[in-house]
Amino acid sequence: MAILLDGSGLDIATLVRIARDGERVELAPAALERIRRCRELLERKIAAGEIMYGVNTGIGEFSEIVLDEDQVRQFQRYLIYNHAAGIGDPAPVEYVRGAMAARVNVHAHGNSGCRPEITLALVDMLNLGVTPFVCQKGSVGACGDLAPMSQIALLLLGEGRAYYRGELLDGAEALARAGITPPGLAARDGLATINGSNLLTAMSAIHLWDMDRWLRQAEIAAAMSLEALLANLRPYESRLHEVRGFRGAVRSAAAIRRCIDGSDLATGKVRTRVQDAYSMRSTPQVIGAAHDAVAWAKSQVEIELNGVGDNPIFFPEDGLTLTGANFQGTPVSLPMEGAGQAVTMVSVLSERRLNRLLNPALSAGLPAFLTRGAGMFSGMMLSQYTADSLIVEQRMLCTPAAVASIPAAADQEDFVSMGMNTAIKNGQILDNAMGVLGIELMAAAQALDLRDFTPGRGVQAALRRVRETVAYLDEDRTLYPDHTAMQALVRSCAVLEAVEAEVGSLAG
Repeated sequence: MAILLDGSGLDIATLVRIARDGERVELAPAALERIRRCRELLERKIAAGEIMYGVNTGIGEFSEIVLDEDQVRQFQRYLIYNHAAGIGDPAPVEYVRGAMAARVNVHAHGNSGCRPEITLALVDMLNLGVTPFVCQKGSVGACGDLAPMSQIALLLLGEGRAYYRGELLDGAEALARAGITPPGLAARDGLATINGSNLLTAMSAIHLWDMDRWLRQAEIAAAMSLEALLANLRPYESRLHEVRGFRGAVRSAAAIRRCIDGSDLATGKVRTRVQDAYSMRSTPQVIGAAHDAVAWAKSQVEIELNGVGDNPIFFPEDGLTLTGANFQGTPVSLPMEGAGQAVTMVSVLSERRLNRLLNPALSAGLPAFLTRGAGMFSGMMLSQYTADSLIVEQRMLCTPAAVASIPAAADQEDFVSMGMNTAIKNGQILDNAMGVLGIELMAAAQALDLRDFTPGRGVQAALRRVRETVAYLDEDRTLYPDHTAMQALVRSCAVLEAVEAEVGSLAG
């Protein structure tokens, strides 16, 4: 059954199904009718000679220049040509599909003024697998993602480039092979396609989906390391976190307890210290804070996915046109800065537990660097180097883009969100975080294999899945294949799936 886009109810999980999994979409009949009514209003206003920004005026610094009738017909084409000004490598297909779906959902409100053919063409492109080639860089996140969205709009002219069935083609060829007729661009159509922060929002939605799953895996890795380090489990009792009141910490402690349930450590058969280091006993508070940051970002992104991000905005019921700045990316990019910082913070915590696993002065009796042949062998000594290099890069990427506005368009656009930079940074932060966590999982598995007790059911499931990917390190071998394989394992969420199949959902 196709996903119905009607301007509301587009949550992050649904966007991921469209963007990543390729599920079909339909424009709700009521939404199509709203789009038609709004277009009729716009055409009456054009016929009456009403001055409307981006319809019969220039844009940006040229907004005071009024276009004549012939120029109005040609303007949208030149607008798209001029704004398709990105640079460099292509954005992943899932990001572009997410942006297209988000733009359809904006149009579905019936406030954008484009012809229905424009929205329906985007729906057809999603369903028939035509994905525009879009440069990743070039947007300042206001007036929306103009440069990348213009590369999407080129397809509506039968131009640009697009992927179709795994092949990069000229836009006209891709559309022809899919059986889609480009609708062209009439008055308002071009600006109505590009004037929103849809790409950075789609990227943020996908990142939040992955962050949530990564944080659950961080709890699994923590549980494995805590068992291997013979942790005191009192810091994970529910009442301790409930009395403080942070929802994320309550959730995180519960997830860790679930992974450790059934362990000899939990039953008291193994002697533990009275109090552990912060990197062990404050894990629920730290990962919990990250959960809370991601939850806030999720709420803001889902508002944007279901709102009208455009300019100008038309209100057919009142015959009204309002010009403003609903394309501004700041409501999304500001919380996403915090989400990226939260992932980096949890990565630092992961590395600190890794350090305790490797350091014989801190590891509760584990051999140095998790090798029985210390001196001849160095074990996982260099794994920490790799994790550290990734974390330093993450810290550099945590410098906020949201405060880095540079004026554009002769100071007409004198404050912009730089939200695309935030989204790009978060993708890189996540990629590194998967590497860091993969290394902790690998080290924790090595440590558990050196212990002689029964771990919790969730921890055992995680250990089995790790061992399907990397073997026990009996003697030194080249480690980069293991590190890379573990990063891919975290990205696949296979450990999470194995653990949740054993102990139930860790989502809280």
